[in-house]
Amino acid sequence: MYIVLNWSLPLVPSLQPGNQAVCWTKLHKKTILLINAISGKRYHIMKNRQKIILASESPRRKYLLEQAGINFSVEPAEIKEERTALESPGEYVKRLSFEKARYIAAKHPETWTLGADTVVVMDNHLLEKPDSTEDAIEMLKFLSNKTHTVYTGFTLCSRQKNRVITKIVTTDVLFKKLTLQEIQWYVSTGEPFDKAGAYAIQGLGTFIVKSITGSYTNVVGLPVCEVIETLIAEKIIEINPRRR
Repeated sequence: MYIVLNWSLPLVPSLQPGNQAVCWTKLHKKTILLINAISGKRYHIMKNRQKIILASESPRRKYLLEQAGINFSVEPAEIKEERTALESPGEYVKRLSFEKARYIAAKHPETWTLGADTVVVMDNHLLEKPDSTEDAIEMLKFLSNKTHTVYTGFTLCSRQKNRVITKIVTTDVLFKKLTLQEIQWYVSTGEPFDKAGAYAIQGLGTFIVKSITGSYTNVVGLPVCEVIETLIAEKIIEINPRRR
């Protein structure tokens, strides 16, 4: 078996300094070769036409945008996150994403701001971040062996252009049947406590999820495909041509 490292190949955008990533390439037109590549560079596959600020302190949203090759800065919005009695889950995440984006846009009117909010919903029950160990255990018991829906609202806002775009993306997630021992172990790791629905699909919580229907990144916290489509449509970013 031969392993060929061809450093002239374009590296995937998920490469980060010191990390390993898996790339596929054709060898002699027919053979598929697995390459384990290590990179010390970051690649921006998108070119900014206008500045972008992420109005969120979520490390997961920051990571997703970085992985997509977006150039942006971060400035968390300080707003009260409280659902009104008559708000649907969709209306709730739309409003919060708008309020986050508007809050930062007021400080930086010349810049596009991106706000987002994510919640988990099942049987008309809205599950946000657990308040305690007991709360996290009860949430996971409630979600066990059932399908729930993840709602993310995101808003792009520019004060200077007097332009606001708000969208909602939903994903259905099916959990495996969890034992009490599995739930207690997972909660003991500490991972559930800053996550809507008390789990992280991209972390240790991956063992909980049996299947999803819809956007994976939406469950992580930001529907990257839809966000990038909107950024391109609004001419905020464009595809960065590869330099040869």
